[in-house]
Amino acid sequence: MAAPHFLVHEKKDSVGVVVVEGVKKDQVLTGWVMQGNKTIKVKCLSKIPIGHKIALGPIPNGDTIIKYGHDIGKCVAAVKKGGHVHTHNLKTKRW
Repeated sequence: MAAPHFLVHEKKDSVGVVVVEGVKKDQVLTGWVMQGNKTIKVKCLSKIPIGHKIALGPIPNGDTIIKYGHDIGKCVAAVKKGGHVHTHNLKTKRW
């Protein structure tokens, strides 16, 4: 397998984490799902910096976002599959 563009820990995750520089709009990214050791493909809808998240499917406004098998907050603006997930559309549930 070639080096992945993003990592997903568990099948139930709603986002993957970009692990390479230079991800561009319309690029088809390969992700490695560690649980089950499989790869998936997602077309990126915008430029995504390294360390930021990509939506693995549509995420409706108000939904919980799961990363590495854990609840990391709620979606505050709907995200399409392949969309950039970060502080502009993800907020903590703590406050």
